[in-house]
Order: sequence, then structure tokens, then C-alpha cells
Amino acid sequence: MSLSNTRREVMHFLAQKMDDAIDSFLGKIDENWQPSDLLPESTSVGFMEQIRDLRESCRDLPYDYLAVLVGDIITEEALPTYESWLTDIDGIGKSGDEGWTKWVRMWSAEENRHGDLLNKYVYLSGRVNMRQMEISTQHLIADGMDIGTARDPYRNFVYTSFQEMATNISHRRTATLAKQYGNNHLSKICGVVAADEARHAKAYKSFISRIFEIDPNEMMLAFEDMMRKKIVMPAHFLRQQGEKIGESWSHFSDAAQRLGVYTTRDYTNILESLVNEWEIAKISNLNDAAERARDYLMKLPDRFRKIAERTSIKAPLEYEFNWITR
Repeated sequence: MSLSNTRREVMHFLAQKMDDAIDSFLGKIDENWQPSDLLPESTSVGFMEQIRDLRESCRDLPYDYLAVLVGDIITEEALPTYESWLTDIDGIGKSGDEGWTKWVRMWSAEENRHGDLLNKYVYLSGRVNMRQMEISTQHLIADGMDIGTARDPYRNFVYTSFQEMATNISHRRTATLAKQYGNNHLSKICGVVAADEARHAKAYKSFISRIFEIDPNEMMLAFEDMMRKKIVMPAHFLRQQGEKIGESWSHFSDAAQRLGVYTTRDYTNILESLVNEWEIAKISNLNDAAERARDYLMKLPDRFRKIAERTSIKAPLEYEFNWITR
């Protein structure tokens, strides 16, 4: 789809304040945490002892936990796909403003630390078949993704707002569980990643808030469209060696549901929080189509909640993740 003149004007307007958004929602590179800050120091005389302690703390991590952790890592490692997707959005990439391309580059640079940190940690843990994890990562990048947004910035920002909130929940819950399993080091690592995702969610939600102020009718219709399609996570094409595209995704989701890391209730809660934060009920001067979209969105959380209440957590399936060593 081509970008309407109104959307182009809105994107151009938002781009003028992009330096402010970068200052507000992204850390300064020279002051940011880096993966090496949270891993054993390889030049230290106590490096081997630190590695032994790390491996011991990972020895009893449960199977489902490792499956979810590795799935999260693969998702983070597929960053090249996400960066190329964002730079292809109308009004952001080649046809967009420098402010937007600067945002995408700096957001990508900050996100890049997540996969680096978690990848190195599980490599040191001795609990993960790194070659198989790397094969799944390469498949996910090669297979790309189809999230139903086309090249429309409004739909894409609904998606990123939702997705960043979802990854915050997932990493925050893996941090909590790691602490319960007695692994405070891994808990801290997952916690700092979750904090980044929370800041990024605030950024994308703020972009949507501004669009609602400028172009409420089209923004409401875009929000409705994305929720009718349902938000799919970026790793929905996840697979292992020898599998068809997307074959591992449902098993990864089941493990996350069993652990309570990310559930159908979380999906509903995110939607409800977005409806409230964007003050959907208070937006005025909408046309008839946007009013109908608003009515649909206002009723949707209760509808999803009733469905979630009927959804039981699935029992463990006869499925082996080849990423995990017993």
C-alpha cells in the first residue's frame, strides 16, 4: 500500500522531534550496560572459577524454563529481520525522514545487546546445544516474518507497542523464575533486558499517542485492524532443524503458557492497557467508521478475557527441543 498524504505529513511531523524521543527512551551508548558487564571477566584470574559457579547455578534449571529462555534468545537474535522490516515502512525508510532512520538504527543498536548477552550466557551454562540453537536462529532470520502490518506506519506502531510490552513481560517473568530457581545471576540478566523492553514500549506507545492527536480516525481504524488480525509474535515462524516453517512455535508457546511466562491472559491485559493508555474512550470527533472501530476495541478485552478463562494450560507434549541438553 502507498502512504497517504495525511500519513506522510504525520510521519514527517513526528520525525522533527525524534532527537527528543531518542534522549527520552534510549540510553547513551557510552553509558549503557554492555554484555561484558554482566558476564564473567575473561581476563580475570578467577575466570574459570566464575564459569564453574555459573554452570553450577544452571544445573537444575527446568526443561520448560530452558526451552522458553532459548526461544526468547532466538527471537532476540533475529534482530536483522526486525531492523530491515522497520526500515521498509512507508515514511521511515528510503521515503522517510532522517529522524526516523536515526531512531531505527539506535533502537537496533540497543536491542542488539540482548541477544549477545543471553547467547553468551547459555553458551557458558553448558545446558544448551548451541549448534541447534544457531540453526534455529538462522532459519528464523532467513524465513523472515509476516505480521499483517504491510508497510503502514500506524499498524506497525500498534504492533511494536504490543510486542515490546509482551517481551518485557516474558523477560521479567524469566527473571523472577530464575531467582526462584536460585540463579540470581541469570535473574539480573533477564531483568536488565526486560527494563530495556519496557523503555522501548513507552517509546512506541508515545508515537501512537501523538498520532491519535493528529489523525484519530485513521489511527483508530489501524488499531482495530491489527486487533482483528490478532498480534503474532516475531518468532511465529520458529523451527528446528528438519522441521517445516513455524513448527516449533506452538510448542514454545505451550511451554511459556505452562510456566506462566507469557499467557493468553497477558495478551488480554496488554490490549486493555493500550486501550486505557491511549484513552480510546475519550477520543472525540470521530467519523462513523472510526466510532464503530472504537466500539469494537472497547468491548474486546472482556471478550478475550472470557476466552482466556476457558483456556486451560496444556499438559506437556511429546515434543523434544533439540536446543536443550539434559
